[in-house]
Amino acid sequence: QVHLVESGGGLVQTGGSLRLSCATSGVTFSTYTIGWFRQTPGKEREFVAFRSWSGGSPLTTDYADSVKGRFTFSRDNPKNTVWLQMESLKPEDTAVYYCAARGGLDVSVSTSASAYNFWGQGTQVTVSS
Repeated sequence: QVHLVESGGGLVQTGGSLRLSCATSGVTFSTYTIGWFRQTPGKEREFVAFRSWSGGSPLTTDYADSVKGRFTFSRDNPKNTVWLQMESLKPEDTAVYYCAARGGLDVSVSTSASAYNFWGQGTQVTVSS
C-alpha cells in the first residue's frame, strides 16, 4: 500500500523560502513518478514538479514554468523522502501542496493530476505580501 505524507508548509513572507517534504512508503514499482501539485479554492489541482525513476535511478525532472528557477525537487533515498525546496516565494504560490505517486515513466502524462493514483493529504503554504 502506497502512503504519502507531506509536511513543511506554513506562513512565509514574499521572497522567503520553505522546504516541503513528502515521506513515502510502499512505492515498490520498478519505474515510477512522484509529482508535486498545488491547489487553491475553486481551482483545479495544478502541476508544480515531477521526477521519474527507473530501477532506483532518477531519469526525468520537470517543473511548471511558473516555478522554474525557484523550486527544486530532491530526494533523500535512505529516508524515502522527497523534498520540494521553494525559494523566492510569491503570494501567487499560496496553495495547498500535494505530493502524488504513480507507476510508470510516461512524461507526456506526468504533469496531469489525473495520471496519479496515490496522494498525500496536502500541506498549506501561505505567502504574505
